[in-house]
Amino acid sequence: MKRSEAREQAFQLVFEMGITGDSVDAAIDAAGMSRDLILDDFAEKLAKGVEQNREKIDEQISRYIRGWKFSRLSRVAVAALRLAVYEILYEDNIPDSVSINEAVELAKKYGSVEDAPFVNGVLASVVKSHGEDRE
Repeated sequence: MKRSEAREQAFQLVFEMGITGDSVDAAIDAAGMSRDLILDDFAEKLAKGVEQNREKIDEQISRYIRGWKFSRLSRVAVAALRLAVYEILYEDNIPDSVSINEAVELAKKYGSVEDAPFVNGVLASVVKSHGEDRE
């Protein structure tokens, strides 16, 4: 399975967790029962990473959603942002540009026309800040 396909699986799990409030393990079990999901290891790693670090990830997102309240964001945008911010903060072997591009593509595929540019802008700010924090 390509990493982009695995990332899409992780996005779907993160999205489901955001709606149901269930754990990633419960989302995996539900997905497996309802659609015969064969989960990629990379997808599971990403989804579990988002779950374990959600508080810090959401803090980062909240810093850069100028003029918006977190609760008003689309669920697609939140899931894409959580996944990409996790990668940016915790996956050093994934280039930030790849994380941003994949999140934007997921927002285009699953969200509204406003989601992709919004996700892109927020992630660009996160990357800029994260790069400054590393220096």
